[in-house]
Amino acid sequence: MAKILGATSTTEEVLTGVNLHGKRILVTGVSAGLGVETARSLAAHGAQVVGAARDLTKAKAATEQVRKDAAAHGGSFELVELDLASLKSVRACADALLAKGDSFDVVIANAGVMATPLGHTADGFETQFGTNHLGHFVLVNRIARLLRPGGRLINLSSSGHRYSNVDLQDPNFERTPYEPFVAYGRSKTANILFAVAFDQRHRERGVRAAAVHPGGIHTELARHIDPSRIQGIIEQMNQQLAAEGKAPFQWKTIPQGAATSVWAGVVAPADEIGGRYCENCHVGEVVPDHVTISAISEGVRGYALDPKNAEALWKKSEELVGESF
Repeated sequence: MAKILGATSTTEEVLTGVNLHGKRILVTGVSAGLGVETARSLAAHGAQVVGAARDLTKAKAATEQVRKDAAAHGGSFELVELDLASLKSVRACADALLAKGDSFDVVIANAGVMATPLGHTADGFETQFGTNHLGHFVLVNRIARLLRPGGRLINLSSSGHRYSNVDLQDPNFERTPYEPFVAYGRSKTANILFAVAFDQRHRERGVRAAAVHPGGIHTELARHIDPSRIQGIIEQMNQQLAAEGKAPFQWKTIPQGAATSVWAGVVAPADEIGGRYCENCHVGEVVPDHVTISAISEGVRGYALDPKNAEALWKKSEELVGESF
């Protein structure tokens, strides 16, 4: 009988009995947290993993266990340089991968920043939208032809997408007062919409795309957030949960947080996840915009899966980066 996976499942539980020998997988953001565990678990099951990171010295130290587990189980691991906040770096990374010419079975767009102070990327984009969305948009589209038929793109999003829809009229907060979580929400909605549009464009050749929410995990991602703000959010969530007769919020471990990325990337049926939003190792349900949901309830807002919204974002993204895909 198939095991039932859920919120507490770990990467190892998801990959029980799974042989990834011969699979080649790109994971961005392998210098800490979820990216390291995602790469480790895949390499430990025989995959050839290419890890991308901005700081290669930091990434090399962080991925020591990845290399050990890869060597012990017939997998492999290599690092490539990628700074998603610089399109020059993104294009150089894509060009190097294209020049090498090796195909990928899965691309996991894991890297990102969260709730940063107002800032801009090297190309002048608001930091979170530029790093979380536009950097991956250019990288993935440039190397799209390396994805084999049957391949997948997995974009890391968040339940934080509920903070805001994308704003295609003012993506850089030039006219809107800047709020870190609103900017985060816009970028995480963009991650879902990019998966929707990419899936639409590539499904005929057997390549599918999905977005995943890893859950609430203690990682470096929250380094810009005041701990008292996090505590306040958790207290509010626990009040809502108590009112619903549910147990209090619990942080996920990093292996639990990386489980949905791994599940969507190599375990779940492609037709089940294609163009969808996944969480807790299953496909999330759409929650109508008028329904109030607590910060950690499951579900995805309809605007994040809207095909017209996805197309509009794609066109705007092309305009911003000066490339058509």
